[in-house]
Amino acid sequence: MDPASSPHFPERLTEGYRAFLDDRFVREQSRYEQLAETGQTPKIMLIGCCDSRVSPEVIFDASPGEMFVVRNVANLVPPFSPDDQLHGTSAALEYGVQALKVEHIVVLGHGRCGGIRAFADDAQGPLSPGDFIGKWITLIEPAARRSGGRGRNEDFAGYVERLALASVQQSLDNLRTFPCIKILEEKGRLHLHGAYFAVATGTLMLLDPQTGQFIPALGEMPKKVQSIRCD
Repeated sequence: MDPASSPHFPERLTEGYRAFLDDRFVREQSRYEQLAETGQTPKIMLIGCCDSRVSPEVIFDASPGEMFVVRNVANLVPPFSPDDQLHGTSAALEYGVQALKVEHIVVLGHGRCGGIRAFADDAQGPLSPGDFIGKWITLIEPAARRSGGRGRNEDFAGYVERLALASVQQSLDNLRTFPCIKILEEKGRLHLHGAYFAVATGTLMLLDPQTGQFIPALGEMPKKVQSIRCD
């Protein structure tokens, strides 16, 4: 029996793999061969959310080897903490900055984030006895403080989106607690960026470091996208 046809392996993935072999791999086979031979040398590291709707490689139409991507719940960056605990995101940062020597780190937040929503919803209880998500999203607390909390007349959905933007800014602040990142940024050899993707509209917003505001990445959305939004 073909191992890939095992009932325990999702058929959707097998079909996708066949399509990949028939199309993209054929078109980019020389690039894959080069990457296998020389290793990866991405210039961009991106910290995104696990949310299945927000794939950085899809949003930025990235080729293999172009971006070093780390995804976790709510695209959070913990502060520098050199202790004996396990630090997956910090380990990835160490590798991306020290070994791969990336030139840009992008923190990509997104609309309607379940992790941000879970933090904002005081009534939501743990999903398991370990409460791994609950402990992880305590990293959002400084962002909640910097945003001033939910306004008296602010609806919940609006607060969640505002908190998501503040959380991107907090993750950038946490990145700068890593000595190597702070030094490289000060020397101009590493650049930090905040971004936010609106799932429903496809709009990408970029954080302006001067004003602290998020502004559209493109001055005008493509007409084809605008027509879809109108429909």
